Amino acid sequence: MAEGKYIPLDLLAEARSCLTDTPVIHSPLIPLNVEIPNKKIYLKCENLQPFRSFKARGACFAISKLETEKREAGICAASAGNFAQSLGYMAKQFNMPCEILAPDHIPETKLSKTLELGAKVSKVPVSDWWNALQTRGYSTMGNASFIHPCDINVMAGHGTIGMEIMEDLPKVDTVICPYGSGGLIIGVASAVKQVNPNVRVLACEPENAAPLKASLTAGKLVEFTEYRTSFVDGMGSKSVLPEAWPYVSQIVEGSVVVTLREVADSIRLLIDKHSLVTEGAGAGALAAAFSNEVPNGTIVCVLSGGNIDKDKLLTIFDGQVP
Repeated sequence: MAEGKYIPLDLLAEARSCLTDTPVIHSPLIPLNVEIPNKKIYLKCENLQPFRSFKARGACFAISKLETEKREAGICAASAGNFAQSLGYMAKQFNMPCEILAPDHIPETKLSKTLELGAKVSKVPVSDWWNALQTRGYSTMGNASFIHPCDINVMAGHGTIGMEIMEDLPKVDTVICPYGSGGLIIGVASAVKQVNPNVRVLACEPENAAPLKASLTAGKLVEFTEYRTSFVDGMGSKSVLPEAWPYVSQIVEGSVVVTLREVADSIRLLIDKHSLVTEGAGAGALAAAFSNEVPNGTIVCVLSGGNIDKDKLLTIFDGQVP
């Protein structure tokens, strides 16, 4: 972990230069034409990245920083799907083995795409998967390097999103990121606030899994006792990872909790208005932007991913919540 409350600017700059020549699509901010008095909403379309997720950024930079002998031993990770795909793709480029520990509720679309990339996937109960994240490993990983979502190089890769936002929209007032493991918002906030410390960075979490909101309210790490899984698989968890807390407790102004209905409605709105397909976590930031908890001004919503099962999408278009 880095010293201080931000990912260092020099590491963010290194990640930016590394990612220039990789298959990462820079998605311009797109105005959202929705009638909301005194709110001007923009979208940072990470759902248009390779494998439809911002995770491509952190995976690319983290693997590029591995020493040769560690690459030969392979990589492993605990992922609900998007990070798994990005790591699988990068491992394939470097001709290295990749093993993923996935929760048993991993969406089929994310599972199948990860397997197509040649990664080995083992599905385990959510509690075992979360334990691997907390302990940074599991019994059968061997000599493989465990790539954690809160590794500093992973977060620096994600921080390039914040650098692009500040270049494209320097007068932004608020940036909203979905909160899962914390790596996305830590990277984004580190970049944004070192350019302009007055920018407000907010997290968003689903009503069924909102440990950051609970922890920020308590002023310490607390477990979200009412946790349950939902179609919003890339956002929310049982608790805030200890590695993330020193950062998020200092640089995130708050967390907006959204309902599953609000997320579903935002998924449908993004398709209707802009033909943008997002998953639950991807639409979460937009759902949060509509909340009264988000002040007026210029707002950037990070659409973190676009991998959603077809049956869930059809359910949403039918006016229901998956």
